[in-house]
Amino acid sequence: MTSPTDIALQAQVFRAVPKDHAMPLIAKGVVKEAGRGASIHLQGERAHSLYIILDGWVKLYRMSPCGSEAIVAVLTSEDNFGEAAAIRGESYATGAESVTETHMLQIDAHDLWTSIEQDPVLCRSLLSAAITGNRALVHQLEQLKSHTGAQRIADFLLGLCKEETGECTVVLPYDKVLIAGWLGMKPESLSRAFRRLAPYGVKIVKDRATIQSVERLVEFADEDPSLSWSAKTCRTN
Repeated sequence: MTSPTDIALQAQVFRAVPKDHAMPLIAKGVVKEAGRGASIHLQGERAHSLYIILDGWVKLYRMSPCGSEAIVAVLTSEDNFGEAAAIRGESYATGAESVTETHMLQIDAHDLWTSIEQDPVLCRSLLSAAITGNRALVHQLEQLKSHTGAQRIADFLLGLCKEETGECTVVLPYDKVLIAGWLGMKPESLSRAFRRLAPYGVKIVKDRATIQSVERLVEFADEDPSLSWSAKTCRTN
């Protein structure tokens, strides 16, 4: 069984940190449990901790002044959150809620800041992790802007699939309403987009998705939507 320490070392925030520089800080962390639907921290709350997910799923969200919720990210094992606000001593830009029963390693913001001040290697490594995280957000934004709903679902399923070739069956980790919100879609649009994946060898039964060919789905997910649109236009003219 993988230990909390091993999982923490693989988290993005510590992945580039030499083990002997990361361990003293990780050792100060405390394992916390959150039940399904439990609030971990609120948007606007003073940042007090860095969190690393050991197992389960957590959503990050923002609430608008009128009370509507926008899902910013859905995270799982080896993902981290809260570090930017904790390092800068600011308030959390998002709220965090446990989607499933979740275990996390919680590292106090004071311990994080003290370690950074005392260890330049740790400081540089955490900066590198922040840059990597920013690139991931740019990639996410690109997908939301340039990919179709069906392609975004294909990317989501491929992210759950452990196989790189052949057939793969994955279990949807949380309800479809949350999946839709995370992918920037309405629930009814999600259902239609799931059906559009059938010609590409994807079958959805309740909370399970069977992918006949991972390679074929990757090809579809990477396809330029404008090419498909141009082909349809040419056929109708």
